Amino acid sequence: MRASRLVSLLLLLQTKGRMTASALASELEVSVRTIYRDVESLHAAGVPLYGDAGPTGGYQLLDGYRTRLTGLTEQEAESLFLAGLPGAAADLGLGDAVAAAQLKLMAALPSPMRDRASRMATRFHLDAPSWYYDAERSPLLEVVADAVWRERSIEVGYRRWRSPEDVTRVLRPLGLVLKAGRWYLVALGSSRISTYRVAQIQSVVVLEPFERPADFDLAAHWAASLEEFQARQYTGTAVIRLSARGWEIFDSHVLPVVARAAEESVVEDGAGFRVTIPIESVAHAAGMLLRMGGEVEVLEPAELREQVTAAVRRLAELYLA
Repeated sequence: MRASRLVSLLLLLQTKGRMTASALASELEVSVRTIYRDVESLHAAGVPLYGDAGPTGGYQLLDGYRTRLTGLTEQEAESLFLAGLPGAAADLGLGDAVAAAQLKLMAALPSPMRDRASRMATRFHLDAPSWYYDAERSPLLEVVADAVWRERSIEVGYRRWRSPEDVTRVLRPLGLVLKAGRWYLVALGSSRISTYRVAQIQSVVVLEPFERPADFDLAAHWAASLEEFQARQYTGTAVIRLSARGWEIFDSHVLPVVARAAEESVVEDGAGFRVTIPIESVAHAAGMLLRMGGEVEVLEPAELREQVTAAVRRLAELYLA
């Protein structure tokens, strides 16, 4: 365990450069005192590692030093063949590079490990797009990705949903995210960071370099954006009663956030299962609940109950006339 940690510490310094003892302790999930002891052990083993005191200090390897302790365990080698999405790499113009890298990695592995890695690749497959939706075509993705990589501002012609539909924006692209088969650009505009659907970009002109914010974390920003979007999306609540059958199939008709809310609020009242769920709007909720037919009854709000009732009456007039 300690030997593995020492190797991890060494590789962290090799890949990230100077790091404080507290940062190393956080990465390796140990105490700062443990880091001090590990650094002393590496010193004793002849590793050219030095530390500087002060607020800008930290531990660092001597310039030019590279460790050869990069051997993969069997589990690590297997996991590498699950880490990538060939389709996403091809979208970014990196399909050939990924294939070549995998071939080189495979050739470098010892024979037993190569067999295990090959077995992993033939037994598991990652498919990013969600059901019922094709992956979006984004003809300008490679240009946008290149601007992200080279930290170049771009002027884009963008087609949005509200009026005016076609707008021009000058953006500083910070990152790309692939979600459910759709590519999204996270970019800094004139005043704030926003998200743009790459398929809606109609034109791109690459401009001058820009300075990327040093503290920007793409993964953390994306997670916070999703949470904020969800909070904005669901502006109200509804109380409904589900039959036994309706309760059984409810989670297959709604998004996970709605299913979780139902699970957390469910009360069995003798006539069925009473739950409180978040809704985007009365019209959207009516359409969602009507798909379940007679397995659901709207109790609150009155406006939603009236809208569902009116829809049922229209159906009855249409089919029972």
